[in-house]
Parts: sequence; C-alpha cells; structure tokens
Amino acid sequence: MKKVLSWLGMLLLLCLAGCTTAESESKPPPVPSNIESLPSLEEWMQSPEYNTPSREPIILGFSQLGTESAWRIANSTSIQDAAKESGITLILKNAEQSQAKQFEAVRSFIRQKVDVIAIAPVVESGWDDILQEVKQAGIPVIIVDRSVDAQDTSLFVTTIGSDFYEEGVKAGKYIQDRLRNVPGTIRIAELQGTSGSTPSIQRGEGFRSILGDQDHIMFSQSAPADFTEDKGRQVMSRFLQVPKAEQPQVLFAHNDEMAFGAIQAIQEAGLKPGEDIIIVSVDGSRKALKILADGQINAVVECNPLLGPQLMQATKEIMAGRTLPKRMVPREDIFTQESAKREMVNRKF
Repeated sequence: MKKVLSWLGMLLLLCLAGCTTAESESKPPPVPSNIESLPSLEEWMQSPEYNTPSREPIILGFSQLGTESAWRIANSTSIQDAAKESGITLILKNAEQSQAKQFEAVRSFIRQKVDVIAIAPVVESGWDDILQEVKQAGIPVIIVDRSVDAQDTSLFVTTIGSDFYEEGVKAGKYIQDRLRNVPGTIRIAELQGTSGSTPSIQRGEGFRSILGDQDHIMFSQSAPADFTEDKGRQVMSRFLQVPKAEQPQVLFAHNDEMAFGAIQAIQEAGLKPGEDIIIVSVDGSRKALKILADGQINAVVECNPLLGPQLMQATKEIMAGRTLPKRMVPREDIFTQESAKREMVNRKF
C-alpha cells in the first residue's frame, strides 16, 4: 500500500493547471520549476502497479489518428505492447487522418461499452459534441499526444503528451544561439504539420516566442506539409523556387519526416543541407539522429512517442477511482550532433 501511495503522490505532483488548449490564451503558462515530470518509462514499467494485472478485466478503446510517421507507428506500438503487459484489453482503431473516422471509432467504443476511451485527436477543434456523447454514456476519456479545445474540460479526465510549445521554444533558442553573431537578415522557412493540429499550432507559437520579435529575423516562408516526408519535399522544393538572395538560411520542420523530405529538395536544388541551410526538426527518431550525427540536420528536439505505459497506468488509476492531474508531460531533450552520436543506438523508434 505504501508503494501505491508513493506512486499516487508522484502523479499528483504533476498537476499542471491551466495548460490545456481549452483555455482562452494560446500561450500556455510556464511549467513551475518545482513540478516534476512523469517518471521515466523504465520507472513506470518497473513499478508494482504497472506490472500487477487488473483484478477485473479493463477494456480500453483507443482512437489513433494515423500512421503518418515513424513517431506515430512507435506511439501505436508502445500502446499495444503496454496494454499486453498490463493485462488491459485494447481495441485500437486507426483513423488515417480523418476526424470523421475518429468520431465513428468513438461511437463504436460507446456501443461496445468499453471502460475507458483514449483519443489521439487529428485536430484540436470540433470535439465538444462527441465528447458529450461519451460523457452521457458514463465512459471516462483520456486525450493522448495532442490536445482538444473543448469548452468543458470535464469532458476528459487528463491529457498525456508532450509540451509542444516548449518544443518550439527549444528549437527557437537553438537557432538564436547558433546565429547570434551572424550579420544581416536571417530568413527562416517553416514546414508546419497538419493545419489545426496541436503540435503544429503550439510548436509554431513557441518558436516565434523566441525569434518573432527580432528585427533581423524574417519568417519568409511557412506552409503545412502534413507531417509527411513526401509533402515536406514538395513544399520545400517550392520554397526554394525563389531567387538565391531570397532563399531561407534556416528551416524549422515540425517533425523529422518533413525534414527528411526537405533534405531531398535541398539536395535537388544543388545545396548542402546542414550547411547552406540550417535545419532543426522535432521528434528524435533513430533515423533523424543518424542524419543529425552525419551533419545534414543541425538539431533535433525530442518528442517522446512511447506513451503506452503512462496511458495504461492512467487507465488503471481511473478504474481504481483515483484522481489524476489534468495534464501529464514526459521528459524530453534536444539533441545536437555530438549527443546524437551517443543516443541514436539507444532509440526505440
């Protein structure tokens, strides 16, 4: 019982009030320095609570948004593996980037009378009505990875996922430090993710919070590329179809896959990625860290996809009638060339 209470105590320390996107301000307040982040994956998976099978079978319905990247596939795999290890029955439905399909999946979970519903939303908006349906059915909801802008935050129990705003801040600080002594105007191109998605919105806001008010910084080009490699190549190729004097010196890609596509476009234009154009991306896949170590990407901000153990733990806590913080954030880092060489062999995706 003492161990259970100690883990519950750790969870309660994670309460980050007011950080959900349901609030009126687009910029989330800073996380107080005395608030701990989630325990590491190893700590979660070694805990007695995680490894103890549930007394009663728990059925979790999970609406995944797609398979658009290595990050997303790793996220799904983590959740599937963690469900098996924790004795939770998982029903996973993949929406392939369609909010309408997510609504269908959620309604199917209601009909099946699952115990808990988890949703990784394609976009932030448009969730109030379907979440009201879930609430009326008496089923608790966990939001995974991204956020929803539901007016009534009681419609979901908690959000488990990264601080996308802080990821943008980390990328902006890297560029600020890297180009501190570079004279003249610096042109920045931005490959955004899916329009209206939480990471695309908040990473852009965090990035601009560092660089947006500096006179010598120009956001010359910005467009969505849907978090995919092919679209990243297409959009970056279009960015480079301007006179050389107007081409960007910096690229901020909102995920690794778009950065991979951009690298192809940069090379096709006769330029050297990582030298002629400084590249910062977000996620931290093994492939991205290898490219970073080779010098074609300059920095990668980590976004941890391995949320399965945390989701299963939260599901068990809810079924046990315990209170969870409204938001839970995993520990994350930023990688440069040297740290990438050390870390890439340890990556699980």
